[in-house]
Amino acid sequence: MNVWVTGGAGFIGSNFLLRFVPERPNWYFVNIDKLGYAANPLSLEPIANAPNYRLAHIDICDFEALERLAVECPPDIIVHFAAESHVDRSILGPRAFVQTNVEGTFNLLEIARRHWMRGRSVVDGRVFHHVSTDEVFGSLGPTGRFSEESRYDPSSPYAATKAASDHLVRAYGKTYGLPFRITNSSNNYGPRQFPEKLIPLMILNLLERKPLPIYGRGLNVRDWLYVEDHVDAIGVVIEKGRNGESYNIGAHCERRNIDVVDALCQIVAKHTGASVEELLALKTFVEDRPGHDLRYAIDASKIQRELGWRPKESFESGLEKTVRWYIENRRWVDAVRSGAYLEWIEANYGRRKRLS
Repeated sequence: MNVWVTGGAGFIGSNFLLRFVPERPNWYFVNIDKLGYAANPLSLEPIANAPNYRLAHIDICDFEALERLAVECPPDIIVHFAAESHVDRSILGPRAFVQTNVEGTFNLLEIARRHWMRGRSVVDGRVFHHVSTDEVFGSLGPTGRFSEESRYDPSSPYAATKAASDHLVRAYGKTYGLPFRITNSSNNYGPRQFPEKLIPLMILNLLERKPLPIYGRGLNVRDWLYVEDHVDAIGVVIEKGRNGESYNIGAHCERRNIDVVDALCQIVAKHTGASVEELLALKTFVEDRPGHDLRYAIDASKIQRELGWRPKESFESGLEKTVRWYIENRRWVDAVRSGAYLEWIEANYGRRKRLS
C-alpha cells in the first residue's frame, strides 16, 4: 500500500506521519513537500530512516514531477495536507494561495484520475483524502455551528482557495467517479506549528517577553482542536469513512482569542516562574485584519455518530502540552525562525496601528 502524504513536513502532516509511519509498517509513505517556509525537516527526524518512509522534495504545482513519481511509486491513497494556510499572508499575497491550493489540488486529482481509472471504473481500494478547513463556511453569529451541509461563504483569499479545492474534489467524484473523502476541521494547535499562528506566536513572545499582538479587542471566537486528535480523526476517516462524504472534525471547544492569550500567560508563568501580571501586561491590541470572521464553531456529531471518533484532549490539557513542547524544543523553534520569518512578523504586525 503506497500512501502519498502531501505537505508532510508541515504542521498537521508531520504529526500525521509521526503517528502512522510506525503504526502502519505495511504501508509505504511518500512525503511530498516543497519544503517551503513553514516546513521543518527536524519535525520528521524520528522517522527519517524508517524503511516505510521517504521524502520526495516536490512542489505539487509541478505536474511533471508528480507524474514521474506516480510512475515510480503509484499511489493507492493520497492524503492531501499541502496548502498555503495563513490567512494574513493570503491577504497580502493571494497569488501563491491560488497556485498551491487550487492548481496543486487539481494536479493531484489528475494524477489520481490517470492512475486509478480503468476505463470508466476505479481500481478498488483507492482513496483521495482532502484535508480542508471550517473557514470555507465563513462567519457565524453568536449561536449555531457549521455542519457538513452548511453553505460555503469564504471571507479571505485563503478560505476562497480552500473552498475552490473542496469543490474540485467533489467535481472529480461526480464527473469521473473518483473515490474521495473530505474533512473540514476547526482551528488546530499543538506541537510543530509554525509560529505565525496565534498560539505558537503567543507562546514564543511570552517566553521572550515580547508584545502579544491581538487583533481588535480579541473577541473573535475560534473552535480549537488539538493536532493529535485531528490526526486520529483523519486516520479513522481513511479506514472507516465512506467515499463521497465529508466529515467535520472539531472538539466543541470555543474560546475567544483574548481568553486563549490569558490562559497562555497563566501556563507560561507556571513553567518559567514569571509573574502572571508581568506577562498579561504584554498584551497589545492592534488594528484588526480585513474580513476577520467573528466566530467559528464545528458540529462534529456526524464523525462521532458514524465513525465513533471523539477528541481525547481538553483545551486545558492540550494547551499545557503545547506550551511544554515549545519550551523543550528550542532547536526546532530556532530552525524555523529565519530572517524571512522575522521580516514577515514585522510586515504583518509591526505596521499595524495600536488601539488605545
